[in-house]
Amino acid sequence: LFYFFYPVAATKGLPNCVSKVELSISCNNLLDKDVGSKSDPLCVLLQSIGDDKWTEVERTERVKNCQDPEFSTKLHIDYHFEKVQKLKFGVYDIDNKSVNLSDDDFLGGFECTLGQIVSSRKITRPLQLKAGKPAGKGTITVTADETKDNRAIVMEVEAKNLDKKDMFGKSDPFLEFFKQEEDGKWQLVHRTEVIKNNLNPSWKKFTVSLHTFCSGDLNKPIKVSKGFYAHSDCICQSISKKQKKKKSYKNSGVIRIKDCKLEAQYSFLDYVMGGCQINFTVGIDFTGSNGDPRSPDSLHYLSPNGVNQYLSAIWSVGQVVQDYDTDKLFPAFGFGAQVPPDFKVSHEFPLNFNPSSPYCQGVQGIVDAYRMVLPQIRLYGPTNFSPIINHVARIAAGAAQQPNAAQYFVLLIITDGEITDLDQTRQAIVNGSKLPMSIIIVGVGEADFKAMEFLDGDNGVLKSLTGEPAARDIVQFVPFKQFDKAPKEALAQSVLAEVPNQLVSYFKMRNMAPVNPPSPTK
Repeated sequence: LFYFFYPVAATKGLPNCVSKVELSISCNNLLDKDVGSKSDPLCVLLQSIGDDKWTEVERTERVKNCQDPEFSTKLHIDYHFEKVQKLKFGVYDIDNKSVNLSDDDFLGGFECTLGQIVSSRKITRPLQLKAGKPAGKGTITVTADETKDNRAIVMEVEAKNLDKKDMFGKSDPFLEFFKQEEDGKWQLVHRTEVIKNNLNPSWKKFTVSLHTFCSGDLNKPIKVSKGFYAHSDCICQSISKKQKKKKSYKNSGVIRIKDCKLEAQYSFLDYVMGGCQINFTVGIDFTGSNGDPRSPDSLHYLSPNGVNQYLSAIWSVGQVVQDYDTDKLFPAFGFGAQVPPDFKVSHEFPLNFNPSSPYCQGVQGIVDAYRMVLPQIRLYGPTNFSPIINHVARIAAGAAQQPNAAQYFVLLIITDGEITDLDQTRQAIVNGSKLPMSIIIVGVGEADFKAMEFLDGDNGVLKSLTGEPAARDIVQFVPFKQFDKAPKEALAQSVLAEVPNQLVSYFKMRNMAPVNPPSPTK
C-alpha cells in the first residue's frame, strides 16, 4: 500500500448536483405609500408548509426611496423536482427598524411554484394586494440560478510493474483517492474498480464532481492509495518488510495519470432552466380485473367526493410535472378496454376519442376526460403495456433527432394487475432507454406486482428477451397502497425522485449541452 500527493491545480467543468436555487428580485411601478417621498421597499419570500400556512425563507434588503428597486440581496431556497413547492413573494414599504412586517405597508404580492420559476428561469408578473385586486401597475420579476460549481474532474489512471501479492496468481489492484479535510484527516472521495490478475492495470475513466474531489479547491492536496483485493494490513506489512530487507528497494510500482481534466457536467436545473420541456403522457388501465366501475368494489369506482386511486395518482404526479411544460397539453390514453362505436379491444385509445389530437388541457383536463370516458367503454383485457410505451417512444425518437436538449418525455402508467405482454414490454423499455424518456408505473389495488418490480431494474440491469441490456434505467415502479395513509404529496416524491438523474443521464449519454447553457464557472 503506497500513496502520493497529486496537485489538482496541475490539471487542465461537471456541476455538482446541488439542489439550491438563488432568486434575484426586481420590481417596477410600485405603489407610493410615503408622503413627501417614495416607498422604501423590501421583498420577503415565504414557502407553504400546508394547510394555508406559510413560513419565511429569506428577505432582501430595503431600498430607500425607490419605486423600481433591483434588490442586491439574493434569496436562496432548496429545490426538489418531485415536490410542488408553493412560494409567496411579498413587497413591503419599510418605515421602521422592526423585523415584524405587520406594521408595514403592503405594496403587493405574488404566488407561484418554484417549478414555474425554474422552468422559465425568469418570470415577470403583476403584483396583487389581494386576489383579483392589482397593486396599481406594480410588477415583480424573479430570475432563478442554480448555485453550484458546475465542474468535475475526469481522470484516467494506469499502473506499471506492481508487486505480486497473491500467492497463486497476480495481484487484483484498485486505487483510492482521498482529499484532506480541515482537521488534517483524509476523506475517501473515489475508489476505482478492481482489476483481476494484472500487474499493469489500466482503470476505467471516471468522473467526480470537483466539490466532492477537492472541495472546489484546486490547490488542495490529494492522496492516491494503491490497494489489492486482499488483506490490506498484510500488504502493508509485506511492503514494509521488503523495504527493510532489500537495500535496493525503489518502489512497489508506478502510478501514471494518463489523462486529467476539468469538464462541464450539466445538472437537471441547467437543462430545465436552459429550455428543456418535460412532456407528460398518461396511460390508464381499463382492463376487466379492475371491476365494474359502477360497483364500490371497483378500482375505477368514483367515491362520493369524485376520486379513486387512479385520479389520485394522476393528480399527484401531474401537478408536479405540469410546471415544466409550457403549453400544458398532455396526451392521455387508455388500454385494455372495448371502445365505441364497434367496441373492439384497444390498447392505445385517446381518452377524448380524438386520435389526431389526444391532448388534454392541464391535469384537470385529464381528470375530466377520464370521468367522461369511463361510462362509455367496456372494461376488458388483456394488460398490454408495450403499445402505449411504443407510442411515446415514437414521439421521443423524433425529438432525439434534434441537435439539442429541448425535449424529454415522462410516461405515467397506472395499472391494477399482472402484465400480459412482458416480453414485448421488456423490448419496448430497452428501446426506450436510448431515447429521451422515463416511465413511471403506479400499481393500484392488491394485485401481484412482481413483474413491475422486475421492469423497475433496481435489482439489476433490465434486458430484453434477446439479452440486450437497457442503456440506462428509465423505469420507476411504486404500489399505491404504500401511500394510502401518507401525505398526498408522498406518492409524487417517490415516483419522480429518479427523473432528474434519468434526464441528465440521457443527455450526458448523447453528449448534449442545454439549449441555453449557463455561463462557464470562472
